[in-house]
Amino acid sequence: MAAPDMELKQAFSELQSKVVDSKQKIKLHDLQIENMKRSITHATLTDTEIGQLPQGTKVYESAGRMFLLSDIKAVRSGLDKKSEGYKEKIHILNGNKEYLEKQIKEQENNLRELITTKKNAA
Repeated sequence: MAAPDMELKQAFSELQSKVVDSKQKIKLHDLQIENMKRSITHATLTDTEIGQLPQGTKVYESAGRMFLLSDIKAVRSGLDKKSEGYKEKIHILNGNKEYLEKQIKEQENNLRELITTKKNAA
């Protein structure tokens, strides 16, 4: 049996490390997306509950470790801004995930090409 080609062996180990790293990043992106979706849901529920209150009701908005007296309109606009920010971040994270998945497929295709050229050369 012939000794394994060092170039192929190195390419396989490089591919394996890149795939593991990319899959970890993808899982991290998935967790972040789920957290942001939960926050959007929370903001939406809070907005609907605040929307049912009468206009003159005192509403408090959290700011760090304290609460500030605010009007309903300001709290609702803050919740809308927060939701929009989360939606933009989710869009960016999905784009990063797609890029990582394409990168993995590209590395696998490059390795396949290397293998076929080695087979044809032998």
